[in-house]
Amino acid sequence: MMPLLSAGTKVLTSIPSPPPEFSKFSIGPLTIHAYAICIMIGIVAAMWIAARRWKAKGGPDEVIWDICIWAIPFGIIGGRLYHVLITDPEYYFGLGGQTAHLSEIPQIWAGGLGIMGAISLGALGAWIACRRAGVRLSAFLDAAAPGVLLAQAFGRWGNWFNQELFGAPTTLPWGLQIDPNSYNFPPGLPADTLFQPTFLYESMWNVAGVLLLLALDRKFALRRGAMFWAYIAWYGIGRTIMETMRIDAADTINILGIGLRVHMWLAIVMIIMGTVGVIFVLTRLRPLPDVGVYLKGREPKAAPVDAAGSTLTDSSSTDTQVASDPTKPVEGEKPPSADGPS
Repeated sequence: MMPLLSAGTKVLTSIPSPPPEFSKFSIGPLTIHAYAICIMIGIVAAMWIAARRWKAKGGPDEVIWDICIWAIPFGIIGGRLYHVLITDPEYYFGLGGQTAHLSEIPQIWAGGLGIMGAISLGALGAWIACRRAGVRLSAFLDAAAPGVLLAQAFGRWGNWFNQELFGAPTTLPWGLQIDPNSYNFPPGLPADTLFQPTFLYESMWNVAGVLLLLALDRKFALRRGAMFWAYIAWYGIGRTIMETMRIDAADTINILGIGLRVHMWLAIVMIIMGTVGVIFVLTRLRPLPDVGVYLKGREPKAAPVDAAGSTLTDSSSTDTQVASDPTKPVEGEKPPSADGPS
């Protein structure tokens, strides 16, 4: 741990945290939280990027919104469950003699969404929607991955507004100021202690990842899930680095004599899964013919064409039939009687 600033040190260069009153504001009876605004901005940005990339892949426009309707709620629920069950179950369920805070479990606007849970359950929601729409999950995940990473970059600024999830004390000039009266301020430290701005580091890491993934896609045309697995590996690397600096409460798991925060173990798993996934796709699936965005047997049927190669609509098809053989009844019509009109 780096030496702390003395109590009388004058902070000339540092990153200020927003005043507590900036974390939320009211419009009539409605209370709007800055954390929720950051998440919503991220979701909008992710959907915009995903829609553009999906269209470029030849996917039907309307399907992307149907998938998002499933994936976004699943992702939010998954992120909250991860935070409640993995990050801080003692607080919410009163484990270890603590007071339970069950009523706070649904309060996502106060902070507490685990990215790893959001990815897992969000992907499940996307899979359900893709099956219903007849498109491939891998195609959607490849289209959505850069946007999801950008959404995470926006979401980290919600931690800044809430003055949470910062790193260890530091004397770096860009250290983060935290209100000493904040619930999250570590006890026993001088009031002017600065902390590592891990929210900023991770946000910058994610933006860099978006640019890298898009560049790799332009260069190598990542398909069949390669883009998604590259995203998983990139985020896992960044999260592992951030976990070495963060000091917020988290359980430690000892595996083979190595004790690490639970989030770091899961980030390492993401690195392994992402790396293996990219290698598998590039070596086994990429050499095969491109399967497109539709599931087998769910491809849209081609419209009929006439002798000149023009697309026929239902009405034009009927008109052509009548013109080519006036005596042949149109489908659904009763053939004329041999005795003439009745």
